This record gives sequence, structure tokens and C-alpha cells, in this order.
Amino acid sequence: MQLSIPDDQYFMQQALVQARMAFEADEVPVGAVVVLQNRIIARGHNQVEQLTDATAHAEMLAITSAFHALGAKYLPDATLYVTLEPCLMCCGALFWGKIGRVVFGASDPKNGFKSKTAPHWPLHPKTELVGGVLEAECAALMTAFFRNKR
Repeated sequence: MQLSIPDDQYFMQQALVQARMAFEADEVPVGAVVVLQNRIIARGHNQVEQLTDATAHAEMLAITSAFHALGAKYLPDATLYVTLEPCLMCCGALFWGKIGRVVFGASDPKNGFKSKTAPHWPLHPKTELVGGVLEAECAALMTAFFRNKR
């Protein structure tokens, strides 16, 4: 029996679980997981409203949890999976945390880093970026959330 190694889609599904938790809590539905050696070491979802903290984005909460779990301030061998393209604030934290890889689902043309920084690279120079993983599922959750708000 051969064990399968989890892939980007598997881990993005786990980030979507977190995003659905945010949705159910009436938070903007963004979820994130931090993975090291094919194992989830931290999870987070938006908690801006719950914590009354504009910095309580899924990415920030997940990487803070990962730092604590590892007792380290850098994550060069870790991958962050997040359902929405990170904003500039989150990119700053990912830059300083030296995250090795960022994988996101849906693009965010309004608040994502690509809309604000092109052609500048806001992540650490060694960080690999992958976008569009399970993009349709990630975008659909966001669309459903904001449709309910209008």
C-alpha cells in the first residue's frame, strides 16, 4: 500500500475549512494553514470582528501560531496556504517571517498585494508564490459572503 503525499489542493482544502469557520462566525471568509514537512503546524481564520482587531487576518493568526509552535521567528521551510491573495500588511509579516512559500486561492483585485505593489515584490526574495489553487471554490465562498451582506 502506497501512502499519498498531500499536495497543494489538499492543504488548500484545509484552509477552506478555516475560511468556512470565519464565514459561520460572520467574518470575511479567509482561512489559512501553515505546513511544514507535509504536516499542518498552525491554522487560522479571520477574526477581525471577534477580536476587534484590524490585524487579526487569517495569515497573521496562522503564522503567529506557527512561530509559537516552533519556538522560532522564521519559517523558511514552511508553506502558508491561504484562500485569498494576501494584503500588504500580511505580506509584510510574511516577509519578516521569511516564509518559504505562499500558496493562495482567489485573487483579490481590490485589496490584494498584486493590486497595490505591481511590479514590486512584497515578499522575501527567497519566497516562492503560487496562486489560483482551488480558485473557484475560494472565490465562491467570498462571493456568497458578500452577497449575503448586500
